[in-house]
Amino acid sequence: MSDTTASLRRKIDSAGDLQSVVRTMKALASSSIGQYEQSVLALSDYYRVVELGLCVCLREMEQGAMRPEQKGRAAQNAIGAIVFGSDQGLVGQFNEVIADYAIKTLATLSGNLQVWAVGERVHARLADANLPLTGLFAVPNSVKAITPLVGQILVESETLPSPSDTFRTNQVEATELHLFYNRPTADAIYEPVSQRLLPLDENWQRKLSELPWPTGNLPEVIGGGTATLRALISEYLFVSLFRACAESLASENASRLAAMERADKNIDELLENFHATFHRLRQSGIDEELFDVISGYEALAKGKK
Repeated sequence: MSDTTASLRRKIDSAGDLQSVVRTMKALASSSIGQYEQSVLALSDYYRVVELGLCVCLREMEQGAMRPEQKGRAAQNAIGAIVFGSDQGLVGQFNEVIADYAIKTLATLSGNLQVWAVGERVHARLADANLPLTGLFAVPNSVKAITPLVGQILVESETLPSPSDTFRTNQVEATELHLFYNRPTADAIYEPVSQRLLPLDENWQRKLSELPWPTGNLPEVIGGGTATLRALISEYLFVSLFRACAESLASENASRLAAMERADKNIDELLENFHATFHRLRQSGIDEELFDVISGYEALAKGKK
């Protein structure tokens, strides 16, 4: 069925309304990216403080007591995995990329696996892969909502063996906690990354213990060194989870921004085609009316003769 000028006008109006929605979503995504990136930058100073505290504690701990990675391993390790995705669509392959990366990485680990998903869409993807899903968290819609989410994740992860148990000299490693999320990049918008939070990496601990103290005043641990170390480890987990969530949200909005830019471009092309067809039909209608007028005039002129 061929289009009429009236139907084309309705299509042009609908496409214009859709483009307004797309451009509004672009503005929101762009604004959100800036907020989440600023939160990550602001967190770097706090992370530096936690690092310096761990540096002091690790230096004062006995070498055997501070190593969470033992040569022997438990027969059945407890492995926790937290996968950050999205609740909403229009993000391209955002959830598929991180879900496939997590599935592939977790397949190489052996132990009692428990998986928590942040976002309904990535949860569905992980469920299709038959991973043992333990919990589902809603994706935060602002920077302020990240802290409550991190608190919920830390509470839920307490079902794993206590992280502090990994610092006892008479126990082998019994707990692993992994993060999976998309991190923003300059070249490809985002890339999937993973981070093992527990047990603490031995090389990372060694580098921390070798960090120079920034002032001339020598630091001192007040109270029990083990208790202070555990408190700092809790802060380290909080900072790591917060940063992973913020970077995932920045990546999600960057992916949505790219999708909306493609949609905006497609709508521009569609509107251009609609306008061209509308003007062609309108001109054709005008030509037909002029032809009818000229034909009528010529008929009347012949009749008078």
